[in-house]
Amino acid sequence: MKPGRQRLDKWLWFARFARTRTLAARLVEAGHVRVNGRRADAAATAIAIGDVVTVAAAHTTALVRVLDLGERRGGAPEAQTLYAALDPPQG
Repeated sequence: MKPGRQRLDKWLWFARFARTRTLAARLVEAGHVRVNGRRADAAATAIAIGDVVTVAAAHTTALVRVLDLGERRGGAPEAQTLYAALDPPQG
């Protein structure tokens, strides 16, 4: 992987969009993730800071901009530093 890039499944796991990296890979392979408006077709899709990721999970859809790639899976507060929400507040 090129410097400044990270596998999509790994980033989704670090950012806590999936409980396990395997589930993150399944989310991508099932067609529920887009990167910069294009459907990601492989868990190994490379993402970089500034990319826009859309995740269509079971009960919600998240539209986020990647702020950092992360080095480990930390707690929720740490995970939230990896992205900025772009969707309007729901409610």
